[in-house]
This record gives sequence, structure tokens and C-alpha cells, in this order.
Amino acid sequence: MKAPAPAFAADLNAATIEAARAALGPALIDTRDAVGEVALFVKRDGLIDTMIALRDTPGLEYQQLMEIAGVDFPDRAERFEVVYCLLSLTRNHRIHVHVSATEETPVPTVTDIWPVAGWLEREVYDMYGVLFAGNRDLRRILTDYGFRGHPQRKDFPLSGFVELRYSEEAKRVVYEPVQLAQDFRSFDFMSPWEGAQYVLPGDEKAKGEGK
Repeated sequence: MKAPAPAFAADLNAATIEAARAALGPALIDTRDAVGEVALFVKRDGLIDTMIALRDTPGLEYQQLMEIAGVDFPDRAERFEVVYCLLSLTRNHRIHVHVSATEETPVPTVTDIWPVAGWLEREVYDMYGVLFAGNRDLRRILTDYGFRGHPQRKDFPLSGFVELRYSEEAKRVVYEPVQLAQDFRSFDFMSPWEGAQYVLPGDEKAKGEGK
């Protein structure tokens, strides 16, 4: 006989926050319960102990790391936020763990706790440039080998820095500075049904035909 799946435990948010406060102590900076989800903001140097406590403490038991995401807040002193999405299989409950970082302040790797974090940390490094201390294979995973910059940063140009093409002369792919085929144009996104406040090219011909 197959055992039933655990019931969804959205009503456990308050109890989860209290249990996290007791288990994490001074490593916990802040908590948030919004749109049915719990977010824990923790100190960067306390991340490893935090993750072990969240995994092993009875009443928490977040056994699986589901995802690691990056967020860029350019106006902050520590502009990057690394978000860990954890799942408790026994309690059917999810939480987010947040830590902040800069380009020069590495985040401790959690690969010794969850080996799958190796790939996920590489994605955040590739897209945002966040370093993970202890990751044994921290290299780009989504962009090309010669890619410059980190494309998910808010200050990364839409056109990028370099473009690549196959060179018949060199018989290989070459990288060159981006050269736009035409200048960016100023587009008017006003609906034509609202009526433009200017004369479009060709309107003078229509007026002439009506005379």
C-alpha cells in the first residue's frame, strides 16, 4: 500500500519562523512572511551553520536544495543577494534563505551539504559575478568562454560588449567589439487609435488627394 503524500503545510509559516529563530540564533538577521512564503535573511559568514541547522533540526528538516537565484540591487552597499530555495519533504514546506554579497566578498559554498549546488552556484557566478568560496569548479556555465561581463547585472548593456562571427580568413570563430548595423531609433509606442500628435510621412499626399 502506497503511503499518502504529506498535506500542504502553508499554515506552518509562523511555527517555522519561531523554530528558525531558536535554531539559528545571531546568524539570523531578519524574517519575512509574505504571499504565503517564508524568507530568512542570514549573515554571510553564518551560512553553512544555518543550512545545516535548517536541514537537521527537528521541526525544520529542509532536506533538499531546489534552486539558487541571484538578484542585483545596484544602489545597495552589498548589491547582490543570493537566494536559496529549500524544500522539506517531510513537512511539504518551502522557505527562502537570503544572503548579501559584493563582487569582492565571496559567499561560502554549500556544495559539501548539497552537491547539486555546484551547478547552481556556477549559474549565479556566470550571470552576476558572485564568487563562491570553496566551489571546486567555479567557471562559466551558460555564456561562452570569451564572454565579457555578467549579463543579469542591471548595468550590463543590452548589446553586450563583444560579438562573435566565423572568419573565413582565420577559419575560426573570432570576437570583435559590438558594432550596431544602425543607430538605435526613438520609437513612439503610442497606440494609433489614440491619434498621433504629429504629421506622419505621406500624410501630405493623402490631403492632396482629398482636394
